[in-house]
Amino acid sequence: MNVFELAKTPSVVNQYMAEIRDEKIQRDRFRFRENIKRIGFALAYELSKTLTYNLRLVNTPMAVAEVPVPSDTPVVASILRAGVPLHIGVLDVFDGADNAFISAYRDVEEDHSFEVKVEYMASPDLTDRHVLLCDPMLATGQSMVLAYEALLSHGKPKRVDCLSVIASREGVEYAQEHLKGIGDLYVAAIDPDMNAKKYIVPGLGDAGDLAFGVKK
Repeated sequence: MNVFELAKTPSVVNQYMAEIRDEKIQRDRFRFRENIKRIGFALAYELSKTLTYNLRLVNTPMAVAEVPVPSDTPVVASILRAGVPLHIGVLDVFDGADNAFISAYRDVEEDHSFEVKVEYMASPDLTDRHVLLCDPMLATGQSMVLAYEALLSHGKPKRVDCLSVIASREGVEYAQEHLKGIGDLYVAAIDPDMNAKKYIVPGLGDAGDLAFGVKK
């Protein structure tokens, strides 16, 4: 699994990242969601450069133009609920994509240990499809691996590329170990640490709560 980190190259994505991390700016839920969407768009655009393209003949008012277009349609798959804004940003790039949704959550104990559980999935047949698996916060990496395993119940994809906004170094290494050979990881920024609750540090907090409000 190759890792493509957008933060390594200065771009406007760094502005979006600064705003979703800023504890004052991130109080604006609308702006937080929009910035996640814009980061998703940027990640999907970078990924699009690796696809296979076929030439299409397009009739313009003046003549015929040859335009390279993607040879197949991907499936955008996201982990609910935090993955929704990222999903929409990716879908803005691949607007004809099919979609899959996975419900995964942390079952947390009093000592802060937890188990990631998957309860629900809605998906088309994934046999020989190219899947873009979206998980905004790649902390331990467990949810992404479990989501991939859940996807296999709907057929084995030919390729699965993973997209995240922020990842921990540990989460990246976990994904590389457990998702070998399935595709690559596209991430806006990789942070060095996690705290006792397994939140990414410096990170940004709980992406789901910031996007949609505090859950019970």
